[in-house]
Amino acid sequence: MEGRTLDKDDSARERWKRLGFRNVVRLGYVSLFTDISTEMILGVLPVNFIIEQLGATPAILGLIEGSAEAANNVFRILAGVLTDKIGKRKPIVVIGYGLSTLAKPLFAIANSWGQAFAVRVVDRAGKGTRTTPRDALISDSIPKSQAGKGFGLHGSLDQVGAVLGPLLAFVLLPLIGLRNLFWISFIPGTVSIIILLFFVADARARPRRWNLFKNARAVLTRDFVLLLVVLEIFAVGAYNFSFILLDARALGVQGNFIALVYTLLNLATVIISFPAGILADRVGKLPVLLLSFLVFMGTSLAGVLLSGYWVFGFLIGVFYGSYLSMSDTVQRAMIPDFTRPELKGTAYAFYYTIIAIGSLIANSVFGALWTSIGSGAAFSFSIATSAVAAVALMMFTFRGRILGNKGR
Repeated sequence: MEGRTLDKDDSARERWKRLGFRNVVRLGYVSLFTDISTEMILGVLPVNFIIEQLGATPAILGLIEGSAEAANNVFRILAGVLTDKIGKRKPIVVIGYGLSTLAKPLFAIANSWGQAFAVRVVDRAGKGTRTTPRDALISDSIPKSQAGKGFGLHGSLDQVGAVLGPLLAFVLLPLIGLRNLFWISFIPGTVSIIILLFFVADARARPRRWNLFKNARAVLTRDFVLLLVVLEIFAVGAYNFSFILLDARALGVQGNFIALVYTLLNLATVIISFPAGILADRVGKLPVLLLSFLVFMGTSLAGVLLSGYWVFGFLIGVFYGSYLSMSDTVQRAMIPDFTRPELKGTAYAFYYTIIAIGSLIANSVFGALWTSIGSGAAFSFSIATSAVAAVALMMFTFRGRILGNKGR
C-alpha cells in the first residue's frame, strides 16, 4: 500500500483485515461476562426482589421496566450521535460498560421500589451508552455481506453469559441471599472491562461535524422511515421479559426456580441467534424479521391460552427467547443496509429513538392492563400490535422487491 493513497474499497479491506471476526469475538466475550453480571440479577430482580420484597405491583413493574428501557434507548441515541461526531467507538463503549458495572451492586442497598427504579435506570443508561457504538464497531469490523453472521456470532456469545448468569443465581441464591448476589455481580462485570480495555481494537473514522438537519436528511430516506414505522408498530406491544417471569409465577413456578425459567429463555437465544444471523444473510433479513414477529405473536397467544401447569411457564420462556434472538439479531444487522457507512451511528440513533418510545409505551400499557384487567388482556394487546406489524412488514417487503430495495 506504500506510495499511494487507499481508495474507499481498499481502506475498507484493510480495516476488515485489521479487525475482522477476531474483534467481534472479543466483543462477544466482553458481552458474555457483562451478561453473567447482569443476568444473574435480572432472573430474580422483577419477581423475587421488586414484586415480593419491595412490594411493587405489575403496573409499577411495567413503569420501571418501560422507563429503564426508554433510558437505555435514549442513551443509545446520544451515544450514536457522539460516536459519529468524534470518529471513535471504543471510548464510549468503555464508559457504558463501566457505568453498568458500577450500578448493579447498588441494588443491594435499595430498600424501596423507588430506589430500585433509580438503580435500574442508571444500569440501563450504561447499556444504552455502550450499545450503539459497540454495534457500529461490530459493523465496522466486518464486510456488510457478513453482517448477519457477525451480529449472530456476537449475540450467541452474549447469550452464553445470559444462560450462565441465571444458573449462578439459582445456585448462589440459597447460599448467600439476594442482596449478596447483587454484590457478587461486580466481579464478572470487572472482567468484561479488562477484556474491553486490553484486547478489543477500535475502528477509527474521520470525525464529522454534526448537523442535526443535514444528518437527519441524509439518514431518513423514504425506505428507512418506512422501516422505522413498521418497527415502531411492533415495539408498542413488545413487552419486557419481566412479564414472562411474572406469568411463570402465576403458572406455579416459585422461588429461585423462576431464575431457571430465565435461564431457559436465554438458552433459546444462544441456540437460535447465530443460525438466525446466517439465515438472514442467505434468505434476507426482512423474512427472518417477519418470522420473529410471528413467533412473538405465538408467545403472546400462549400467554392467553396456556394455564394451570407450571411447565407452561418454561415453555413460554422458550418461545419468548426464540423471538428475542431473531428480532434482536436481524434488526441490529439490517440498519447499516439503509444508510451510508459514515452515518451508521446516527442511523442507529434514530432506530433506538423509536425503540425507546415503543418500549415505554409497551411496558407501561402492558403492566397497567395486567393490573387493572388481567394478564389475558395484556397479552391480547400485544397479539393485536404484532399482527398489525406483521402485515405492515409484508407490505414493506413486497414494496422492496418491486423497487429492488435493501434488506431483502
